[in-house]
Amino acid sequence: MPLQRHSLGHCSNNIELQNLTLVSEFHLMRVSDDPGLQPILFGLFLSMYLVTVLGNLIIILAVNSDSNLHTPMYFFLCNLSLADICFISTTVPKMIVNIQTHSKEIIYVGCLTQMSFLILFGCMDGLLLTVMAYDRFVAICHPLHYSLIMNPRLCGSLVFLSVLVSLVDSQAHNLIALHIIYFKDIEISNFFCDPAQLLNLACFNTFINNIVMYFVGAISGLFPISGIFFSYYKIVFSILKIPSSGGRYKAFSTCGSHLSVVCLFYGTAIGVYLGSAVSHSPRSTAVASLMYTVVTPMLNPFIYSLRNKDIKRAVKRLHRRTL
Repeated sequence: MPLQRHSLGHCSNNIELQNLTLVSEFHLMRVSDDPGLQPILFGLFLSMYLVTVLGNLIIILAVNSDSNLHTPMYFFLCNLSLADICFISTTVPKMIVNIQTHSKEIIYVGCLTQMSFLILFGCMDGLLLTVMAYDRFVAICHPLHYSLIMNPRLCGSLVFLSVLVSLVDSQAHNLIALHIIYFKDIEISNFFCDPAQLLNLACFNTFINNIVMYFVGAISGLFPISGIFFSYYKIVFSILKIPSSGGRYKAFSTCGSHLSVVCLFYGTAIGVYLGSAVSHSPRSTAVASLMYTVVTPMLNPFIYSLRNKDIKRAVKRLHRRTL
């Protein structure tokens, strides 16, 4: 007999069956309740989504069409662009549909699916940024052995490992969510099925909830940040040993785009986390969460194309070929 999921006004040990209602959907927070703003918000989020998808697709096509860019760094960049497309596609299309239809409902299965993919591709973003930091570490600290260390087999294995770890992370969350029978409420204080929000609505042992949150936080936050910090710690010390200022600038300039994306991705994510701890306004936290779920994937292609001459040249060649 399948488990039924119910909504409760509060969590109680003495549950009266006649007061339980079957949960088939959740209610997401509206971006705005003002009817006059709906067309503007629809156009804004649709434009941001299309710019993100198009920008990341251009990077993928430019790298694949230029044999000079068939290097480990750009191989990882292509995978990051693909992860960004998938990451923003888990939230914004549903948000656009809800704005257009003046709805805020999302079915139970749809919510779990959205949560799973959000964790999967969000974690992949963090792990790929860590892999890219390692690539820069090898290129600057061990330049003579770079091609030997960063061989195609290792590059493929690192991407595969990133996907595998992200999948485990996502399914750990999903496994816990599937075992939830009772919910305190069906109102999610965000524009999408935020994993933390969904688990906070659950009527089950908070100890298990905390273990899952710490596990996910360690995999998607602590380990990648530690790896990036260690890589750049070694990079800075190696750069400082270069005698000429021109050599130091050239070495560090190869890390500029990656460092900008890392600061943007983790800076906004940490900002949302700290903001939610300080602010008691769910709407403020939800608006801030749009920064790393929508704005960051949109800006990544611009950061890499504006700060990278190789990408600029590849995009121009791709443009000339299409004309």
